[in-house]
Amino acid sequence: MSSPHPNSLKRTLTATMLWGLGVGYVISGMYFGWNLGLEQGGTLGLAIATFFIIIMYVTFTFSYTELACAIPKAGGAFDYATRALGKDIGFITGMAQNIEFIFAPPAIAFAIGAYFNLFFPQIPILAIAIFGYIIFTALNIYGVKAAALFELVITILAVAELLLFAGITLPYIEIKNLQKNALPHGWWGVFASIPFAIWFFLAIEGVANVAEEAINPKRTILIGFGSAILTLVVLCVLTFAGSIGVAGWEAIVYKADGTTSDSPLPLALGHIVGSNNLLYHLLITVGLFGLVASFHGIILAAGRASFEFGRVQFAPAFLGKIHSKFQTPANALLVNMAIGIIALLTGKTSEIITISVFGALTLYILSMVALLQLRKKEPLLERPFKVPLYPAFPIVALLIAVISFVSITIFNLKLAGIYFLIIALGYTGFKIFKHSARKIPLHSFINKDQV
Repeated sequence: MSSPHPNSLKRTLTATMLWGLGVGYVISGMYFGWNLGLEQGGTLGLAIATFFIIIMYVTFTFSYTELACAIPKAGGAFDYATRALGKDIGFITGMAQNIEFIFAPPAIAFAIGAYFNLFFPQIPILAIAIFGYIIFTALNIYGVKAAALFELVITILAVAELLLFAGITLPYIEIKNLQKNALPHGWWGVFASIPFAIWFFLAIEGVANVAEEAINPKRTILIGFGSAILTLVVLCVLTFAGSIGVAGWEAIVYKADGTTSDSPLPLALGHIVGSNNLLYHLLITVGLFGLVASFHGIILAAGRASFEFGRVQFAPAFLGKIHSKFQTPANALLVNMAIGIIALLTGKTSEIITISVFGALTLYILSMVALLQLRKKEPLLERPFKVPLYPAFPIVALLIAVISFVSITIFNLKLAGIYFLIIALGYTGFKIFKHSARKIPLHSFINKDQV
């Protein structure tokens, strides 16, 4: 193996840490936000949407694992698409990935702020959210191993709490509650609830962005990625059934005063044990770990995605520099924090989530196209793991992602316009200024000795 490049990241992550990161990136989606899809689709509509989204994520995860094992680089989908489809499509894929990872944390930060505000009402929600950004960005700058260990601990706590919630609620599930007003807006509700079904699993692909820092990536990525998606599917089914089955979907969407709530688990538990019960307060307290796990984990993945963009000079080169002492992408982390805080100040959390979902779906679509193209273009590329049932898995993931993208666009035309404008402005800047950057051969940033 060649000697490490001065801008290479350090390999310190085990398969267990990758599981913690994969589950941690996503697990906040179990605790908040998904229940708002019930208002659109009801129990049946969101269940159908979630069923197909689970199929998409399972087929996508196995397909993406092939790419991550063959090309274990910090850029993730950006690196795969650039190698398979050229620099232009690679840039668009990288932009989509950055949009997903940079715009998801502000929404979670606001939820963390609101959570803390319940206990400390004298501290403004925004102040808590900004403080959280600073703390977790600093932890990521300090070192990926420390960040991953922290992520693993709080993820285990968040998973344990979801299992406890399932254990309490499942004995109280009644079929009539699942059938009550199951499709309030007809079959269109299935399509309208897709973004909330995706929120259950959004950002699982962030595991690939730390592949360059994994010990023996050929083995650890497969184990970490595969076990993470299996864990998340089980938690999704348990949380969905346990939350709705105790009193119907309206009970976990609307609060007593008729306003909507994005905290379904406490509302469901309140129908069983009451709001003064110890278990109720335990759920609220430990539930915070689920939010922190996703917030911290996506910040970690976003830093790697932006770092790779800068390292190959598709963005300002200073983003691609690592900290001389900590060997982490400090510049990229700090810039992402600044953008996240600006987004946080808009107060448009639901809109920010939807834009993040647009980025995720673009990433899924283009990375599946890249996989299919790489199989034809580079048949001799070493692939330590190959997706089962090829080409069925990547094609299924691709088709569901395309349908989801079209559906979300139809129901969110204004936000789709904003998303496409961001992509267009970024691409225009890339085309105008790329000639002033140092010329880099297409494969120069794919270190084949690491593949």
